[in-house]
Formats: sequence, C-alpha cells, structure tokens
Amino acid sequence: MSSSVPRLVVAAPSSGSGKTTVATGLMAAFAARGLAVSPHKVGPDYIDPGYHALATGRTGRNLDAYLCGAELIGPLFAHGARGCDLAVVEGVMGLYDGAAGEGELASTAQVAKLLRAPVVLVVDASSQSRSVAALVHGFASWDPEVRVAGVILNKVGSDRHEAMLREALDASGVPVLGVLRRAPQVDTPSRHLGLVPVAERRAEAVEAVAAMAAQVRAGCDLDALFALARGAGSLPGAAWDAAEAVESPTHDHPTRSVERPAGGKPVVAVAGGAAFTFSYAEHVELLTAAGADVVTFDPLRDDSLPEGTAGLVVGGGFPEVYAPELSANEPLRKAVAELASAGAPVAAECAGLLYLARELDGRPMCGVIDAVARMDERLTLGYRDAVALGDSVLAAAGTRMRGHEFHRTVVEPGAGPVPAWGMRSPERRVEGFVQQGVHASYLHTHWASEPGVARRFVERCLTS
Repeated sequence: MSSSVPRLVVAAPSSGSGKTTVATGLMAAFAARGLAVSPHKVGPDYIDPGYHALATGRTGRNLDAYLCGAELIGPLFAHGARGCDLAVVEGVMGLYDGAAGEGELASTAQVAKLLRAPVVLVVDASSQSRSVAALVHGFASWDPEVRVAGVILNKVGSDRHEAMLREALDASGVPVLGVLRRAPQVDTPSRHLGLVPVAERRAEAVEAVAAMAAQVRAGCDLDALFALARGAGSLPGAAWDAAEAVESPTHDHPTRSVERPAGGKPVVAVAGGAAFTFSYAEHVELLTAAGADVVTFDPLRDDSLPEGTAGLVVGGGFPEVYAPELSANEPLRKAVAELASAGAPVAAECAGLLYLARELDGRPMCGVIDAVARMDERLTLGYRDAVALGDSVLAAAGTRMRGHEFHRTVVEPGAGPVPAWGMRSPERRVEGFVQQGVHASYLHTHWASEPGVARRFVERCLTS
C-alpha cells in the first residue's frame, strides 16, 4: 500500500517568520476551493492544530519523530490524509532545528524527507533585500535531500521592496510562489505558552483564519503551489490503523488478541472544553479501538462525570487561566476525587496533574494528589526520555517512553512516594505520581508510540 496524496511542507528559517499564517491560510484557501485538505503540524504543538482544524474542517494532527519514532511519520501522515485531495504540513521552529543534541531528529527537514515532500520556505523579508537570496540559497543547499522548492516572502513593505526581493532571487533557482504584505490584522493573540487556543476564542479565531486565507489568496500562486504538491509522488507503506496498533504485542502483553470481558464497553471520560485543549487525536482513537466508549465532558460546564464513567483522562491545557471556574465547580471536583478514591483508572498529563492537585494558585482543586500547584516565572520546555518506575494503569515498570514538557507551573512536592517517571535525559530526576489507579505527570506522551498504554488503561477500566 502507498499514499499518493499531494503534499507540501511549510517551513521557515526561524520561528516568527509567519509559518502559521501561511500554512493556515493555505489550508483555508484550498478548502474554500472545495478540496479536502489534511492539516498536519511538525512537533508537539497542540495549539496550531486547532487553527488548522478550523481552516479545513478536519482534525489537526501532529507528526513528531522524537515522540513517535521516524518509522511512524509516514503511517501517521497517511492515516490523517486518507481520502484527501491535499495535505499541508506546518513545520516547527527553523527548517533544520530539532531536538537538542539529536541532530536532525524531530526537525521539519527530517519530516519533509520522511514524507518525500517539497518544502515551501516562508521568509520574513521585512528587514532585508538582496540578502534574501543568500539566505534562501543557504537553506536550499544545506541538505541535498531536502527539496526547498519555493519561497513565500512575508512582511513585504511595498511594490519597490517586492521588486528588489524578486530580482535578488531570480538567480537562486528557487521560485517565488507568494508575496504577503505586512498585515497585522491576521495576528493572533498569545500568552505564556503560545497562541491562545481556538476553544477559548472561537469567533475571533474564525475571523483570524478568514483573514489568513484572504491574504494567502491575494498574495500566493495557489495553482503553482498545488502543482508542486502533486509532484510529491507516492509515499510507500500502509497507513497507521488504531485497531491494528492496539492489538500489537508488547513485552507485558505478548499476544495479539485483545480480550474484552463481557459487560459492554467501559465509559472513559475525557476532559475537554477551553481549560483542557491539549490532546492528540490518536489517543481517543486508540482508546476506542481498545474497546472503550469515549465520552468528552467540560470541567468548566459539567457538574458531574458522564454516566457510568469507569476511567478518566485529563490532558493538557490552561487550568491556571480557569482556576477560579474549575475551583467553583465543587460537585465535579468531588466526583473526580470519589472516582479516584474508588480505584478507577485516572490518567492526567500536565494540566490534568494541576487539576488533580490539592490546590492551584491557592484555589481548591480535586485533592486527588497531595500536592500544591502554582504559576512560576520559569518556563520548563523540552523533550524527555523517560522510564516507568513502577506498574501503573498506563505502563508496566520498565516501559520506556519519550515525552515533552511545556509549562510555567510547579508542583510541590514534585513527585509522590511512587513517581510516575524516571527521566533519563536531559537530566536524571523523578517526576509525577502513581497511587491506586492514578497516573499523574507533567510529561506529555504520544500513545501511538506505545499503543499498549491505551489497551492497558481500558483493561484496568474493565477490572477495577
């Protein structure tokens, strides 16, 4: 099997060049032409995919070679792009920037090579003219396996400025496929962890995406970009499939058959809404494939867990922004505490950890974990190589997983008597909490890299 979906990778020399504006605008502009557009984001970003989904009407998906392994990039891409007319992949940071100390691993360049996709380089041209040719030449020639096939010039000041840039690039051999003028109206608000998620400002986000699309339509050669995408050719290999993945053997579950006791599907409640927007689509797909009935609820609005809840998943987001509202929802806090006290499986990542703590910034939370959380000035950010230190509802002791931390909060104490993870790199430390059926940690993980996590969680829901 192979995927022949036309595809483009939108990259840049550095962060802040306009990748999100161009990628989201391209997605929306092509979708407005009636194309089924598959949106993708390189790296562990949770927020940009929300804007991508708004632009395309399809689930935004991440492609992270550090979290999932290089071997899964093609299959996960093909899974998300199945049945689509075009796929647009937004890069991360600068084109060749990846995991610290790991060479090209997790870089946009690596993903572009794995997808055999042409790269469109978005260049912030606001403070340069002829130098743009040297910049583009350097990026196009650095790695012969990366095909920089076009340039989109961003933040161009005038017709004269555009003419100077085009003249400089004429000899580069890399065509100019778009020119975008300075347009502050397409800017989207940010906070301490990046853009404000779509779920928090949907009406304004719709307007922002429409402005991005309008700017891209006015300044880019969509026909030439689509022709470039069509030249990507076929991508060998089968698409990732949650049902097949969840039945794959693991060291603690060597058979390929998933045995589900009689009694129907266990209800797994997954926190959503504006406070908990950080999740990977594959997690719900894996839980469903493992036999769960996944039901989403909003801790800001719902005063009880979904009926029949047998397990709870609380992912990342911004609970610190909504601490007053979360604290005020006392009935739900009590329901979560009672569920955990009964030994039901509970998996919490980052924001979920804060929600399970005794308090957050002085406001009462669920009290499942005997710890206090607060905002902090220091940003904790980066990939992590971790090992499970004990058996839990997610993993057997000794299970290795790669993850990502991204927060401006601290939890005191930072780990329980039984920590969730032992960090192997970049520094050795322990982190998180395992108690009864609870697994709570700052570490964001991608379950496609270890599908047995979903299977184990659902099995515990059936037996707890």
